[in-house]
Amino acid sequence: MTERAAAGRSFRFDYRPGVLRFGEDSVADLAPELDSLDVERALVVTGRTVGDTPAVIDPVTAGLGDRLAGVFAETTPAKRLATAYDVVDAMAEHDADGLVALGGGSSLDVASVASVLAATERDRDGVSDEFAESGTIAVPEADLPALAVVPTTLAGAELSQVAGITASPESGLVETKTGGGIGHPALMPDAVFHDPALVATTPRPILAASAMNGFDKALESTYARNATPITDATATRSLAVLQDALPALGSDPVTPADVEPVLEGILLAQYGISRPDGTTLSLVHAFGHALTRTYDVQQGAAHAIIAPHAIAYLLEEVDAGRELLVEAFDVEDSADDDAIVHAVEQIRDALGLASRLRDVDGPDRSEFDTVAQHVLGDSFMENAPNGLDATQDEIVQLLNAAY
Repeated sequence: MTERAAAGRSFRFDYRPGVLRFGEDSVADLAPELDSLDVERALVVTGRTVGDTPAVIDPVTAGLGDRLAGVFAETTPAKRLATAYDVVDAMAEHDADGLVALGGGSSLDVASVASVLAATERDRDGVSDEFAESGTIAVPEADLPALAVVPTTLAGAELSQVAGITASPESGLVETKTGGGIGHPALMPDAVFHDPALVATTPRPILAASAMNGFDKALESTYARNATPITDATATRSLAVLQDALPALGSDPVTPADVEPVLEGILLAQYGISRPDGTTLSLVHAFGHALTRTYDVQQGAAHAIIAPHAIAYLLEEVDAGRELLVEAFDVEDSADDDAIVHAVEQIRDALGLASRLRDVDGPDRSEFDTVAQHVLGDSFMENAPNGLDATQDEIVQLLNAAY
């Protein structure tokens, strides 16, 4: 029995997700679900590629039926504050009282921020000044427009109360480039539709990278400082499901039947990780932030490279959820840490993702000290396992091992 289990745990689990709809063609029920949320007209918020892909956009607009107010297909990976304001303008133009975010995390974040902007009584100058000074935007006490989410990737951003956003001087909203985000329970979507048929339309490389990000959410929930018996259960089951299901994403074509068990695992990975009292994201996601902050590395690719080394480091230093990982990966010898690390490596390799930093557009060794400082300064490090006292030298050593 682990030290954590033997000692017992007191915990508070305040988690209030919206309605969860799962299954192929589940988006056909968008209209009745929005009806239960008192939404009369919904604006679909998505990116240009998704908006121009009939296999994705058509089932959503058909599912909305008479409740379709319009389609805003202008989100970008930059998650711009100006785009969120454009969504607010489109809501007014189309007389929309609700939002449907369709696509990846960028569309979800922009729609979430737009819901905050639509509910605030402050003018744009006041909001922009606050964002420039603090990197965040206050959420008003007024009810936000209802938000339904239809994800088309596997990163697992849809059951979250956090939204990232950026602004640049070109928008006229800020004087210097600014990045930040909003965190508030009101940002948790009111309904989420996990539809394998729509996810299967996403190009395989994008699915593979996003799946690694989603997989690591479950991985980190096994050892996070504020893990609970509830997240232990969902994370362990998630890892077991994903270990069997993810290899199907390693080859083309990817079918809805391939995607369905993966979506199930990603849903379990997300459950309870974004709560008012904190998140279970930890060391791997801190590395992900540090590597993608100033380098052209995709988040899932960064996770794929770092995760095995991070798990090896944690298991050497602390317990790091060893018992749960042994159970999830069905490791025969509970003392064999290498087998746990190998299980993570097998997932990465099955997805066809890079295994070395030198093979992506990341930092050179000369920059590792700076990256290590960003890792240690990341807010997710507050969730590192009990007993871990990571040093800059140790983080640099881990980066060197990953290089």
